[in-house]
Amino acid sequence: PRPGPAVEPDSPQLSLGAVSLDVVDGVATLTLDRPEVANAIDLEMARDLERAARSLSGDPRVRAVLLAGRGERFCAGGDLRAFAAEGDLPAALRQITTALHAAVSRLVRLDAPVVAAVQGSAAGAGLGLVAAADLVVAAASARFVMAYTAVGLTPDGSSTYFLPRLVGSRRALELALTNRTLTADEALEWGIVNEVVADADMTERATALVSSLASGPTRSFGAAKRLLRRSSHESLETQMEDESELLAEAAVRADAREGIAAFLDKRPPRFEG
Repeated sequence: PRPGPAVEPDSPQLSLGAVSLDVVDGVATLTLDRPEVANAIDLEMARDLERAARSLSGDPRVRAVLLAGRGERFCAGGDLRAFAAEGDLPAALRQITTALHAAVSRLVRLDAPVVAAVQGSAAGAGLGLVAAADLVVAAASARFVMAYTAVGLTPDGSSTYFLPRLVGSRRALELALTNRTLTADEALEWGIVNEVVADADMTERATALVSSLASGPTRSFGAAKRLLRRSSHESLETQMEDESELLAEAAVRADAREGIAAFLDKRPPRFEG
């Protein structure tokens, strides 16, 4: 078994064995840390992701999150070798997805924007994590694939929720049924990623983006995320009422006063988050 937390949970760094979490200057870097198996997700990693996401949701220092994978690949999806060794695979998969889905839910509901930095490949649940992120920077050589039905399984990790919203139902079905592998440029064209950069520049670009977001109005970011995510199942009138209420709430905060003053003064704003 991997070791437990190396430091106290309220310190800037938290090592959970299968993932690591580091908070510096408002940026939380959440790293999948099983490079020897391409960051494939087993029960330990799923539970560590849930613990890390829970830590982030209760940490007022966190103003942006960088989701990364250590090594040559972002995430290979589920750990099939570990699955093959399970005596009761259905029970094991229920445990894994329960923890993984709780982690995704917490990450999605953060006020802090979540930026995924993708190198190598994002497969299966790895693609689900990418789809659930707010913004995605991909290395030019990165590849994206569902892969579930290729081994007789079905999608998880939020992919069936987010992919149809990103690419449309027809393309989502194509990914799920044919296991088509998308290049980084195709993923950009389809709306799965926001930027494609040279492999050597990917980490620097993702870090710059998340650092920029960390200096922004975090609570306003969170409200904007919630408005956009629920717009697909609200009526026009309900959505506009929500817009009105959240706008009024934002206007009470110091960041709104600062943003307006900075605009009028023709200077960069200094948001508190």
